[in-house]
Amino acid sequence: MEWNFQTAETLAAALRAGEVTSAELTDAAIARIKRDDKAINAICVPDFDRARAAARGADQARARGEDRPLLGIPVTVKESYNMAGLPTTWGMPQHRDYVPAEDAVQVSRLKAAGAVVLGKTNVPLGLQDIQSFNEIYGTTNNPWDHDRTPGGSSGGSAAALASGFCALSIGSDLAGSLRTPAHFCGIYAHKPTLGLAATRGMVAPPAPPLPVDLDLAVVGPMARTARDLTLLLDVMAGPDPLTLGKAHDLTLPPARHERLGDFRVLVLEEHPLIPTGSAVRAGVNRVADALVDGGARVERHSPLLPDLTEAAMLYTQLLFSGSVARFPVDAYEQLRTRAAGLSADDQSLDAARLRGMVFSHRDWIEANNHRKLHRHGWRQLFAEFDAVVCPITPTPAFPHDHNPNPLERRIDIDGVEYPYFDQLVWAGLPTMPGLPATAIPAGRSPEGLPVGVQLIGPMFEDRTPLRLAELLEQKIGGFQTPK
Repeated sequence: MEWNFQTAETLAAALRAGEVTSAELTDAAIARIKRDDKAINAICVPDFDRARAAARGADQARARGEDRPLLGIPVTVKESYNMAGLPTTWGMPQHRDYVPAEDAVQVSRLKAAGAVVLGKTNVPLGLQDIQSFNEIYGTTNNPWDHDRTPGGSSGGSAAALASGFCALSIGSDLAGSLRTPAHFCGIYAHKPTLGLAATRGMVAPPAPPLPVDLDLAVVGPMARTARDLTLLLDVMAGPDPLTLGKAHDLTLPPARHERLGDFRVLVLEEHPLIPTGSAVRAGVNRVADALVDGGARVERHSPLLPDLTEAAMLYTQLLFSGSVARFPVDAYEQLRTRAAGLSADDQSLDAARLRGMVFSHRDWIEANNHRKLHRHGWRQLFAEFDAVVCPITPTPAFPHDHNPNPLERRIDIDGVEYPYFDQLVWAGLPTMPGLPATAIPAGRSPEGLPVGVQLIGPMFEDRTPLRLAELLEQKIGGFQTPK
């Protein structure tokens, strides 16, 4: 049997039934990586010797009668997670030799669940791009079209899954870094509710792995099916053991519904600040049609929806205020001078980025208070709806663009160019209030590129969009092997 593209669920059943060993699965994965990764460059830090040893250990554990959720299943880990004995660089050349002493919480959880870690996957410099390339490890290519990006910053993980190199991977998401690569590569990913999954050890070098409450960023699962996302999220979810004393009970409630016909869904395809490309619009409508056909209640508008323009501005300001917090003083002062020169009438996203970069604490508190109002608005919306379907980015995967100044880059939407970072507004929609969002495949563009959409759910009700993803997969299909 060809094991490389089987689901984690299928592999777990085969391992339990004795149809295959973890050593065989691991050897098959390594052989495929060695054969195909020269063209993709997804696995930037292989760890094959330790993976083979872990696979032998998994087989021995199973022979003793043990069973764990991921026992013997080959997985990969985004380069940004600490793994003892392997470099963690975040693509930054000055840290190419940084090797942490201990595993990140999520790496520990993978191993405790029995997973076999094959190695680490490629990222952009500092995780701050919608592509995955850096000076240390080079460029990761999209398995569907090597001239295009797999997305970022979890692009290596998405490319690895789409190439059949692993059954599962873990990534992170601040600006669509789980969802955009899933959309570009035709796989599944889930951005959990903010704070649901512990992030300690997913930290830029050489910072110590401390427990922190992140403002926007989360860690989450990537897979080739919706059910596999749930399997991996159950391993990842839960507070950091170092903060258990003040943690809430993070037992997730069940999905609101089990049948497609019971879901109430708001479908969005238009954003006031950026157009939706025709290929993505078609993907959104394919999902909407499937929902209607399945008997779901589908609406296209709701007065309960928080203002999308204000949401995008808030997200942009909060995102960029965090991204420059450690800039050198002289660079920060230059930004302040530029921001002071902005016209008060300038309400562009470019202006929001610049203003956010020089936020005072007072400014941030005000923006955070507005975020709380948006959270309240979403709570009211989710009293009437169970999920929101919308784009992840306005286009499918775009050609590699390595212009060293991202502010000079442009994104082509049906022949018209827009500022590169403007494409983040859809990804930011659930990120700013901290909501869960599941990225699912929704067909292909006319050129044959994957197109995905996101299913946004209520806070800490992650199982609701995950269940909807599963039902839609049954209805419209899911991952396909790149042709």
